[in-house]
Amino acid sequence: MEYVYAALLLDEAGKEVSEHNLLEVVKAAGFAPNEAKAKAMIESLKGVNIKDIIKNAQSMQVQAASQAQAAASASAQKLAEKKPKVEEKKTEEEAAGGLAGLFG
Repeated sequence: MEYVYAALLLDEAGKEVSEHNLLEVVKAAGFAPNEAKAKAMIESLKGVNIKDIIKNAQSMQVQAASQAQAAASASAQKLAEKKPKVEEKKTEEEAAGGLAGLFG
């Protein structure tokens, strides 16, 4: 995981994401450098634009949040439609009794 973070830091700083630089960042962070891991990270990042991946990930998060909000609204609306409306009907006697209590 430290090599992923190192690659992100180097990219954000505008530095070349190279094996040497990865090892330096990992070492500076207090981890034991591992050349095999650094080589594997460099190989996995060939042809990858880290900034594009981060931008796409952020837009996917916004899209997922919008979809979740829309789904929650639709679900709430369906529940409101299914809920039977209870009307209170009073008989004439109940209505008159309420008024009689006022004049008591």
